[in-house]
Amino acid sequence: MKKLKLILKFFVNIKNWIFKSSLKVKIVLLICLIGLIWFLTSIFISSNKNKQTYQTSKVERGTIISSVSASGQVLTVNIMSATTKASGIVKEVYVKDGDIVKKGDNILKIELDFQGQQKNSQAWASYLSAKNNLENAKIALYTLQSDMFSKWDTFKELATNSTYQNSDGSPNYTNRALPEFHIAEKNWLATEAKYKNQEAVITQAQVALNSSWLDYTLTSPTITAPTDGTITSLMFTSGMSIGSLDTGTSTSNQKVATIETGGNPVVSVNLSEIDVSQVKIDQKATITLDSISDKTFTGIVVGVNKIGETTNGVTQYPSIIQLDSTSNQILPNMTVTAIIIIDRKDNSLIIPSSAVKIQNEQSYVEILENGKPKSVLVETGLTSDTKTEIKSGLKEGDTVITGSSSDSQTNNSSSPFNSGFGQMRIAR
Repeated sequence: MKKLKLILKFFVNIKNWIFKSSLKVKIVLLICLIGLIWFLTSIFISSNKNKQTYQTSKVERGTIISSVSASGQVLTVNIMSATTKASGIVKEVYVKDGDIVKKGDNILKIELDFQGQQKNSQAWASYLSAKNNLENAKIALYTLQSDMFSKWDTFKELATNSTYQNSDGSPNYTNRALPEFHIAEKNWLATEAKYKNQEAVITQAQVALNSSWLDYTLTSPTITAPTDGTITSLMFTSGMSIGSLDTGTSTSNQKVATIETGGNPVVSVNLSEIDVSQVKIDQKATITLDSISDKTFTGIVVGVNKIGETTNGVTQYPSIIQLDSTSNQILPNMTVTAIIIIDRKDNSLIIPSSAVKIQNEQSYVEILENGKPKSVLVETGLTSDTKTEIKSGLKEGDTVITGSSSDSQTNNSSSPFNSGFGQMRIAR
């Protein structure tokens, strides 16, 4: 503005001089004045055209957090279903949503239809058969045990007589090579093997008995709680049909209700190939759910799948995060977003990431010196979404350039790698 006033004053003085001069002088001076006006105007416009403005930020001390983001869903955990294979009409319901139950407590009772009665009877018959098989296996075990002890006594008597044992108690290997000795030994070993095998048969029979009992309870008219917990998602009330009453075909393991047990929710998120190497067990995370927009939950990484799963040519690496707390609003299969904290540093020098430039694998920033940008090499550390840690090259309070704007397309600032000579041109 001061320059503009001086120019205007100069032109006023010129005007007064022109009016006092002769006609020829006036013409010459007028032509010179027009040329001068054009020259000064072009300089003024050019100066304004090339003028740059800079956005800056101060180097500050603070906390910087490096993290990765991943999306996924809530897993079905800490929930067990109460199911049934029975069919008929629900006669009584003993619980409601929110009730606390113990394992074996009654949930509801069914009046079985013909098909339900038939399945229940068949399951009971299978249970009795499995029980009988177990008892028979035990009897066979006792028989084989007796035969094993008998063969052992025969072999022991033979091995310790004077024919197969020397007077000093040492084995007579010459006579023990005779067939009689080997026959007695093999008879004993064979009965021992049969006895051990029968022990495995008993274990198998016990498992079959347990399975048949569980199948029988699934066809029972009374449905009980499979574990301790809180009743949720009760699906039936008195008078409702259940099972295959209308279709005539059996449905297996129809869910009646779910029971929540103790424990916090668990979520699974998918990591990219770049992020998976940074995520480790026990790292902290913050969790948000699309359906619960007003709350943020915290958690900890408890598992990372380093093998990965490939779908449509894209490989993702599931990571399991357990939340530190629970909420009735968190339900299985809800969509989640997790921010996993990789590292954190306090009292660090930090600047906006937009201020950091890279050339020749070296990081530098630009600072203003006498109104002009100057490049300074820096060593960077942690980075977040918007901030970068500076380990060396700057000090607290320095002003760095984060961006610039200009009417001209030319940017005269240079990096420390140009050595003041500008960019090298490639000969054609």
